[in-house]
Amino acid sequence: MKVLANDGISKSGILALEKGGFEVITTKVAQEQVANFVNENNISVVLVRSATKVRKDIIDACPGLKIIGRGGVGMDNIDVDYAKSKGIHVINTPASSSESVAELVFAHLFSGVRFLHDSNRNMPLEGDTNFEGLKKAYANGIELRGKTLGVVGIGRIGQATAKMALGLGMKVIAADSFIPQVDIKVAFFDGQSITTTIVSQSLESLFKEADFITLHVPAQDGYIIGEKELAIMKDGVGIVNCARGGVIDEVALVKALDSGKVLFAGLDVFENEPTPEMTILMNHKISLTPHIGAATGEAQDRIGTELASQIISILG
Repeated sequence: MKVLANDGISKSGILALEKGGFEVITTKVAQEQVANFVNENNISVVLVRSATKVRKDIIDACPGLKIIGRGGVGMDNIDVDYAKSKGIHVINTPASSSESVAELVFAHLFSGVRFLHDSNRNMPLEGDTNFEGLKKAYANGIELRGKTLGVVGIGRIGQATAKMALGLGMKVIAADSFIPQVDIKVAFFDGQSITTTIVSQSLESLFKEADFITLHVPAQDGYIIGEKELAIMKDGVGIVNCARGGVIDEVALVKALDSGKVLFAGLDVFENEPTPEMTILMNHKISLTPHIGAATGEAQDRIGTELASQIISILG
């Protein structure tokens, strides 16, 4: 049987699938050509990440399709319910990229509180002529230790982020309409661990209480953070979004950054991917990455091997 990994798959995933008797094709097929390619090449499994969409049109056009797989968590680029109604298995890897995304959240948090994103822009331009001026400009850093991190969505990635925050000595609060409370186990290198319980609270109380806010939610119909929500947050709050574009009103965010209400933002995802607004890209108070939350070698290895094991168990 043939597997089309249209958005790529790790070497370890390819090897596991080949060992299970599958032929893996990693040719990048244009979105409008996916259905034809699947049919012409007798593809049984299509694997995607966030780039390729598997909607009703492709599902209807490909009667031989047995599995649609998403490398990662979010399934908003797949018509999941419709695929299942047609007898197609839909799989993903919700646990594989949690640590990588959580580490990127803290990369943005550390960048924000110490102005690294702006310093790295300006040091090459002015470091030799205005060293003392830049030193003064970036002298008002903030420690994360002892501050309150508000985690919106305390699923797997939210929990991984909470663990890192607890390890840093932060207070962690959470809002999640599906998870009323969760036990967070922080494990250390020597086998010891501590466990603490986080009880979910209202979004409004989280926005009022948190020094920093990180979002870990699926794609939404509307904004989770807009003008009204920004208004009730603490002055000087930091906001990180490594979840999905469209959950923050970017116009309202820029306005809040310009007024000083929000100290900084860290964005890995954007309302208009893959062409983010220039007002976002050029804002010196925003730390920017191009949707790379799960893009570590370790996460991609875990994603590839986990997809392979699921495919083999279904079709093997």
